[in-house]
Amino acid sequence: AFFKLPSDSFKYLGWCDIEEHDVRGNQLHCPRVREGPSEEELFFRGEEHTLKKRKQVTDTEKWQKKLQENWENCAELNLSFQDLGDLYQLENFKRILQRLIRVEKLWLVDNSLTDLSALRLPRCRELNVNKNHFTSFKQLPKIPQIQHLSLAENNIMTLSGISDFRHTPLESLILKRNPCAFQERYRQLVFSSLPNLKMLDGIPKLPEDCSPPDIRAFFKMCTIL
Repeated sequence: AFFKLPSDSFKYLGWCDIEEHDVRGNQLHCPRVREGPSEEELFFRGEEHTLKKRKQVTDTEKWQKKLQENWENCAELNLSFQDLGDLYQLENFKRILQRLIRVEKLWLVDNSLTDLSALRLPRCRELNVNKNHFTSFKQLPKIPQIQHLSLAENNIMTLSGISDFRHTPLESLILKRNPCAFQERYRQLVFSSLPNLKMLDGIPKLPEDCSPPDIRAFFKMCTIL
């Protein structure tokens, strides 16, 4: 016998706001950023047939919705794999990031992000931005309290700007599968720029990592990624 997948019955339905519930944004472990386009956006995209009658939203209702999200009190958040295909999704995504003033652990894996330099995360201790499109350390957010930073599988070409983290409590850094990780004396260069760093790419600081970057050692090292 042929059975339809459970999702078939929902494939043509749209998302709706769930009214009269007590769930807040900081209680969600992996929320999805999916605020739809405005009526003007739909019109210019030629999708006005999808418009539905919408009640007029008052300023009080907008404020109540903002309080319901409660991003300001979120301490740990996973916003990975958001599939930000449209501009309105990216803008709403960044709007949420700007409200994360108390977040301590944040995951933003595989979101095609290119520049978050305008963002400040004052309490963030752990940030994972693996599998994005960053090309420079200058494109990262301001993270003065960062301890663990993961940047694997981006497109960071050089170590220029890494010394900006010298005055942070950064303990561990992951840069594997970035072009900068393949340059000569890579580990010595990183540890000379960040003397307080304890671990790089999952490997603790070794005695040979403390060698000055301008002195050639009498051994050869092969970094296996």
